Amino acid sequence: MPTEPPATLAAWLRTRSDEQLSALLVARPDIARPAASDLVALASRLAVPVSVDRALDELDAATLQVLDAVLLAPTDGVAPDDLIAALPDVPDDVLTAALDRLTTRALLWGDDVLRAPDPVRRAVRHPAGLGRRATELRVQLPGDLAATIGELAQEEREVLERLAAERPVGHLPDSPSDVKTPARRLLQRGLLARIDALNVELPREIGLHLRGDRPLGPPRLRPEPAVATHEQASVDRRAAGAALESVGKIGELLTLLEEEPAGLLRSGGVGVRDQKRLARVLHLGEAEAAWLLELAYAAGLLDVGGPHRDEWLPTRAYDIWREQDLADRWAVLAAGWLGGVRLPSLVGQRDVAGKAVNPLSPDLTRHTAPAIRRSALAVLAEYPPGAGLAPDDLVALLRWRTPRRADRLAPVPGMLEEAARLGVLVGGVLSTAGRGLLLQGEDGAADGMRGLLPEPVDHVLAQPDLSLIAPGPLVAELADTLAVVADVESSGGATVFRVSESSVRRSLDAGWSAPDLHDFFTRASRTPVPQALDYLIDDVARQHGRLRVGSIESYVRSDDHGLLSQVLNDRRTAGAELRRLAPGVLVSGLGADEVLSVLREAGYAPAGERPGGAVLTRPPARPRALGKRSGTDSSPAPRPLTTDELAATVRQMRAGDAALSARRGEAVRQVPGVTTAGTLELLSRAVRDGAAVWLGYVDAQGSGSQRVVRPVSLVGGFLQGYDERRGENSTFAVHRITSVALVEQDPESTTAS
Repeated sequence: MPTEPPATLAAWLRTRSDEQLSALLVARPDIARPAASDLVALASRLAVPVSVDRALDELDAATLQVLDAVLLAPTDGVAPDDLIAALPDVPDDVLTAALDRLTTRALLWGDDVLRAPDPVRRAVRHPAGLGRRATELRVQLPGDLAATIGELAQEEREVLERLAAERPVGHLPDSPSDVKTPARRLLQRGLLARIDALNVELPREIGLHLRGDRPLGPPRLRPEPAVATHEQASVDRRAAGAALESVGKIGELLTLLEEEPAGLLRSGGVGVRDQKRLARVLHLGEAEAAWLLELAYAAGLLDVGGPHRDEWLPTRAYDIWREQDLADRWAVLAAGWLGGVRLPSLVGQRDVAGKAVNPLSPDLTRHTAPAIRRSALAVLAEYPPGAGLAPDDLVALLRWRTPRRADRLAPVPGMLEEAARLGVLVGGVLSTAGRGLLLQGEDGAADGMRGLLPEPVDHVLAQPDLSLIAPGPLVAELADTLAVVADVESSGGATVFRVSESSVRRSLDAGWSAPDLHDFFTRASRTPVPQALDYLIDDVARQHGRLRVGSIESYVRSDDHGLLSQVLNDRRTAGAELRRLAPGVLVSGLGADEVLSVLREAGYAPAGERPGGAVLTRPPARPRALGKRSGTDSSPAPRPLTTDELAATVRQMRAGDAALSARRGEAVRQVPGVTTAGTLELLSRAVRDGAAVWLGYVDAQGSGSQRVVRPVSLVGGFLQGYDERRGENSTFAVHRITSVALVEQDPESTTAS
């Protein structure tokens, strides 16, 4: 006898094989956790609007066109052969692949006749870009539609054709209601339906009439853009150059913020003044400085901190980052960018109030950003090494792949520019490290970049003009020291530092002595230390420390009484609140750090002093923000189910479905009242016949559950058998069984072969 076709989605799911159910859970992972109790529950999850929208959003334009053909069919279901006739220009392989995607995701169901579940029909409001039916819009169409349309003026017909082309909803022109614009005349004729005061919709019947013999429009085939090709080795070398520059600039930026943190605006972000300061010192444009701030934040190296949490400071993670090798440092930056939930390209643009958006502002947060970046890189990863796409072609392909998300693709060009700055992308081609980043995360990114970046150097080359040339990236310890004793003059493949009077004074302020500086430059330089540098150090050191500052809150002392009188009478030092305590000693109610700052700004060169009178040589602790990767996506996609987990989930749903059939009395013989004798009799029969039973069971903690068990033995008041829902052998105490039923095979509950 021929098998009756399934009447519901749940019944159709019962006919699917275990492999097909597993493919459904993989294609729609949001329905997989927690595991559905049975196939009816699974069908209910498939109907949740959020899940339906998510599944539709992942379909390409060709697949959506096939779905549109089913939704627009005059009957409830469509035979596959009728789909071929409705889409004559679509190649057979494209049609077959589209149907496979739709049925795999249960967006269409059925075998001989394909049907769309009602939630899918509701989610696709305008299939093929056509409006709703006239009856749904409560519009009375003219009796002779063709004649009425044929009588329209040219401008009125143009309005209808524009609405029939792609999007059936339009705006009424902003004009007085008594002015008869083409759209208003069409409203009066009943050829447009008013949705609200501003919008109108073209009824589906009119759109189909205007489209003629191509109601679904031209075939939406995959675009085949021209492929850009570059030698992969060249791409990787250029990517390494971009990576090296990014790591170096981030290090310089955070060193500056370590010395002078940027202030936190009340509205969040970094102020224009700090942005300009960082750009000036780093010799960059303001847009580039903003990009570096955003990148450091996304990588977890920069965050809000300070005593009052009102400053942007390097985080504790920065200390670890600085000790890593260059490839690992770059990988941290690249992974932070890929998972970042912010759009740095929006910095400087005007918000709704007309105000420019600041770096690190909350206004830059877009939680869709990680998915957009990944989708763009995933398209490029489909091409072989050395091949890629131009930005415009990539955007066009993304629009075809996810047309329902096309409005989210505006940031893609800016994201591609950022990827090029980092070295993830070169000329539209993924670097080896960029491909590793997408497929394997930080580890893959570091492995792809390792060997392309130079090893850090532990020396500089001192020049007669008081400059120091670093012939490559520096080891962390040497970089730290040079940040104190010299200033960066230019950066790139070789960083140039400049030693000046102010930098020498800064090092003396930090506790260095003149002999320490002479010794450092002798050890650090591979070239002889120029005599001019030795003279500069000695000259500055002679002036340094003639004033001593300590705490009373604080005091200032000197053997040069004339110098103290000069300081006391200097109007520039009024902010230090000094007064004479004794010959050679001034005191202040301010702390030692504040007094030191005022005197240094006034042009003096005081030194800090310990309580015992020795010069303070311990540098202050570096300020740090607590920090975390707050700029990255905090809710990553759930981990895909493993093969074993998929099998267990399908097994559990099958068992639950069998139990559901048993509870409904379908093909079930149940023992009334469940006496001990009746229970033992039924269980013995199940062991003898190898039949599955449905058990109601209460465990030792008093928790009730329902199980489908295939008994193996019944000995000493205990039943042993295979628990099909849990996928394991279990033992059950007979006296804890509350109900029992034999579960016989039902045609709808068997697995399709």
